[in-house]
Amino acid sequence: MADTKIQKNHREPFLRVVKRDDMASWKAWLIRCATIVIAFFLTGLLSMAITQKGFADTYDIMFTGVFGRLFEGHTTMLWKYLQEIAILLALALALTPAFKMKFWNCGAEGQALMGGLASIVCMIELGDKLPYGALIAVIAVTSILAGAIWGVLPAIFKAVFNTNETLFTLMMNYIATQIIAYYVYIKGGGSNVINPVDAGNFPSVGSNDYFVNIVIVAVITVVMYIYLKYSKQGYEISVVGESQNTARYIGINVKKVIIRTMVISGALCGITGMLLVAGKDHSININSVGGQGFTAILMSWLGQFNPFIMVVMTAIVVFLRLGVAKVADTSLLNSSFSEIIVGIVILMLVGCEFFIRYSVKFRHNAKEGEV
Repeated sequence: MADTKIQKNHREPFLRVVKRDDMASWKAWLIRCATIVIAFFLTGLLSMAITQKGFADTYDIMFTGVFGRLFEGHTTMLWKYLQEIAILLALALALTPAFKMKFWNCGAEGQALMGGLASIVCMIELGDKLPYGALIAVIAVTSILAGAIWGVLPAIFKAVFNTNETLFTLMMNYIATQIIAYYVYIKGGGSNVINPVDAGNFPSVGSNDYFVNIVIVAVITVVMYIYLKYSKQGYEISVVGESQNTARYIGINVKKVIIRTMVISGALCGITGMLLVAGKDHSININSVGGQGFTAILMSWLGQFNPFIMVVMTAIVVFLRLGVAKVADTSLLNSSFSEIIVGIVILMLVGCEFFIRYSVKFRHNAKEGEV
């Protein structure tokens, strides 16, 4: 009788989420590919419904807006597309070591801004005092240091005082934004604009201004894959992410790993800031990163912390953002239209990953008291 009462009081819930362990890898990738195809189809339908253009016309505008007249030998738009991929991918790569360690670094925006600030300060103050090669070296070192310092501060407080790293890194984004705003106000003479600086810019290759940026991010992608998968430090990051108690049990210094990993994460964000300032804009403002630090969080997650998968996810998101923006522009729509479409697609991809990793179970129709 007592057992029956316990079973009645502890009935199985009507709806519960259970982690999957049995889905084959090929099946998971088939679901992902199907989701991407459906997302592109839905993008075309929504764009067609709002702009009153044909389905084929919509995608023709999107492809032209991203790649330009590629088949006629014009590659300017293609290089711009690759540049946009490089910046978003660089931020996603920077966040990946920290996220794999389950250190929720939401401060890529601020860390990249501080790296960009270091770059522009060197370009303005040292541009006419150092040879070009020495100036580039100083820009690189100071940008890396600025990003690393901005990233390691939350790590130190987390390791020593166990503070909340999500709130800490988010608050430091706001501080970085205000520092940039103050610097731009001072150097811009109150106009809130710093004119493009000629000194310290990355060299062009032919007519391509973005080649150096793309090559640097490509190298970082390969190095990050090797670092996370094959190095001892990458193994330590994985163990700390799985269980800090297990890491301590096998002799890993958890505090050291947290601080070291955030130095790397912040340094890579600093490099991204350098790419934005020295390799792209040649100036800086509070919108230089443009919110991509938060989009990069999703790219890291959707890429399952694998740099090469992150390349694919980033390419898809950037294509949709630029392509739909072109559709909006030709139809005289608000520029936020592209952000809405990209948000819907990302939501679909996140939902896809959720149902790949988890299943929804409903309560069995068993009689009360039955085991």
